[in-house]
Amino acid sequence: MNWHVGVDEAGRGPVLGPLIVGVCAIPEGDLALLKEQGVRDSKDLSPKKRRELEAWFNEKSEERRWFGGVITLPAERIDLAMQDTSLNLLEVEGFQEALLLLPHRADVSVMADACDVNTERFARRIMDGLPNWPWPNSTLRAEHKADEQHPVVSMASILAKEARERAVSAIEQRLGFAIGSGYPSDPATQRVLPDLCPQTGLDVDLRWGWATVKRFWETNRAGDVPVRGKPLTVQRTLFDDTRPRIT
Repeated sequence: MNWHVGVDEAGRGPVLGPLIVGVCAIPEGDLALLKEQGVRDSKDLSPKKRRELEAWFNEKSEERRWFGGVITLPAERIDLAMQDTSLNLLEVEGFQEALLLLPHRADVSVMADACDVNTERFARRIMDGLPNWPWPNSTLRAEHKADEQHPVVSMASILAKEARERAVSAIEQRLGFAIGSGYPSDPATQRVLPDLCPQTGLDVDLRWGWATVKRFWETNRAGDVPVRGKPLTVQRTLFDDTRPRIT
């Protein structure tokens, strides 16, 4: 049986919450069912329709042996990765980890939605980190906007988006207030930045390295911008005994 596999992410741009990578695998003969059900890129669907399609996919997965899964890359991992490499390379890792969730590692045709301007480089980086690649009778390609062109990638984008929505809801439950979508342009997210950036330090679910956080801190807080993995301390200075600084 030849399996078609789609891989896509949700949450690359937000200042708050995780980046989620979704993966799904569907037998070649079932691909038409995705189109018939109205599977499209998650950005083109209403929240209600996304939830319905996720439920439909999960139901079909039990009936027809489809597979779906997600990998969660939390804000802390994003910050630490960007200190050492780049968001693109972290996404490569996330795609690799998602593909390793597959229950079968043979006879698969993988299509990945590429974040890199060079699609061949993105695909090659994914393959280079996959154990025992090339898998028997398998291929891996990457395209820009693959979630718009390939329903199996669209389905992966839906799984990723719904998982991120649940992650955002969990953050709201922890905090006790709404945070919006987490995107820097969202007024609801902008309004809660003061609560997430107290002088005592930054919230664990914020992406500390994002320019939005740095600008807010530099404008509204004292001392150096906090850096993930480094302690926040107060130093006395010759000119100001109370001004907090990061060391």
